[in-house]
Amino acid sequence: MSLQSLALIENWPVSTAAAAVVRADGTVLGTHGPVDHRFPLASVTKPLAAYAVLVAYEEGAVELDEPAGPPGSTVRHLLAHTSGLAFDEHRVTSAPGERRLYSNAGFEVLGDHIAKATDIPFAEYLRQAVLEPLGMTGTSLDGSPARDGVSTVGDLVRFAAEVQAPRLLDPRTVAEAMTVQYPGTKGVLPGYGHQNPNDWGLGFEIRDSKSPHWTGTSSSPGTFGHFGQSGTFLWIDPVARVACAALTDRAFGPWAVEAWTPFTDAVLAGLRADRA
Repeated sequence: MSLQSLALIENWPVSTAAAAVVRADGTVLGTHGPVDHRFPLASVTKPLAAYAVLVAYEEGAVELDEPAGPPGSTVRHLLAHTSGLAFDEHRVTSAPGERRLYSNAGFEVLGDHIAKATDIPFAEYLRQAVLEPLGMTGTSLDGSPARDGVSTVGDLVRFAAEVQAPRLLDPRTVAEAMTVQYPGTKGVLPGYGHQNPNDWGLGFEIRDSKSPHWTGTSSSPGTFGHFGQSGTFLWIDPVARVACAALTDRAFGPWAVEAWTPFTDAVLAGLRADRA
């Protein structure tokens, strides 16, 4: 793959940025910037946390449909942002399953639930279940499982390769994580407004037909991943059979809305040209 598209991060109005593209077999097709630099992930923490929850599920520590969070809510509701918990408060604003209320509080409840079920602090469980087996030595969780991860592009490449070709989880579990949970649920995608539907899997946002969106106009509807308010994103496009991670040191804002979509389109165009 040509590095030309990844070099577009040089035009972003940020002090430091790094990006990489990786295939399912772990082949890194290109990198740009300091891939070992540690950046705050903000909400890109959530897919890592969700993966640890799914390991706990496969180990038998929890069930996806067992009670967790507000009355009537389950582990699945919390992962899919349909528990009814508010965005950043441990306050119930709707019945479980009714609306897609993106909730940091929900992931904090989820972390506490896993810690109680496994008798291991969630940050340590994440380290043992995901980070250590994948060799993600530059990654740590230093607080909330919703937003307090710190990582490198090099480590996210390892995680993205795992999600595309799972070794830590049964592929059927990962397929469920990238399948829409509670189809038809409306909600707000932070930074991009109201979406109908606002599709989400288990800890991963699913692109589908959302517009506007932080991925590319040429991204497949099955593209899934997450972006973070610290100016970070990770997407996996199952049609293109690649994943892309980009981390920066500038908070998400209009600059990101303007920069990220053409960047992703250029990455995908570069892949198509290389395969032609």
